[in-house]
Amino acid sequence: MEAVNLRFRLINLTLAMLMFGVLLETMPITGAPARAQSAAAVTIARINVQGNQRIEAQTVKSYMLISPGELYNSRLVDQSLKRLFATGLFADVSIRRLGNVLVVSVVENPIINRLAFEGNRRIADDALETEVQLRPRIVYTRSRVQADVQRILQVYRRSGRFAASVEPKVVRLEQNRVDLIFEINEGRVTGVRRIDFIGNRNFSDGKLRSVMATKESRWYRFFSSDDTYDPDRVTLDRELLRKFYLERGFADFRVLSAVADLTHDRSEFFITFTVEEGELYEFGQVDISTT
Repeated sequence: MEAVNLRFRLINLTLAMLMFGVLLETMPITGAPARAQSAAAVTIARINVQGNQRIEAQTVKSYMLISPGELYNSRLVDQSLKRLFATGLFADVSIRRLGNVLVVSVVENPIINRLAFEGNRRIADDALETEVQLRPRIVYTRSRVQADVQRILQVYRRSGRFAASVEPKVVRLEQNRVDLIFEINEGRVTGVRRIDFIGNRNFSDGKLRSVMATKESRWYRFFSSDDTYDPDRVTLDRELLRKFYLERGFADFRVLSAVADLTHDRSEFFITFTVEEGELYEFGQVDISTT
């Protein structure tokens, strides 16, 4: 008899636990919204700035879109974070709320103490300094450094050195300062291995090459730079070709494209001109009579 009663008690206990579980699943959870509402309803008492060295705390606060006395707003905090990063003054920024206090933690970008160039023999320091944007006493950022690397490369490409490379080196100093050194490998002058034409039916490739300013690289041209690739010279070649065809009656002649392909070792170019000669116009004798 006792065994039967024990069995009934276990069954009742199991049913009671199942009913309790169902009730828990159907009850509304009010804790999370309550916490969210309390966070949203917090009035900011003050803004503390941490980690700043050169930059005044008030300068940091001036970029904030939320002020003491206003309700906490996560959207405005996120926008304030983006504004601080956009200044370029900081390598890192974080904003967190401690009760009714906003804490802005910043890591300042360093200041450039000295700017130098190494390895440049063909182009003087003065010429490179006029091209780059960074200067001593300017805030250092990686994006500015990379932009100046591209500017230096453009200088070398204009002089026909497409194999040039630039590696920026940073020497960290005390008081959050750095020396910035651009290590330059000038490389060899980039020549023109071959000039080809597509679409020319009336004149041979050799004839067209003879009227162009750009020449193919040959050992006997060591006193000339005509076989060095120059985009401006290629533009001139397009005009020279047009003039050549016009003088021979091809009024509709066009250069459709001039494509320069650099070899894998960046030492030479293959240039291909695609032309459309058009029809040949012949003019008869022109008589001029006067009365």
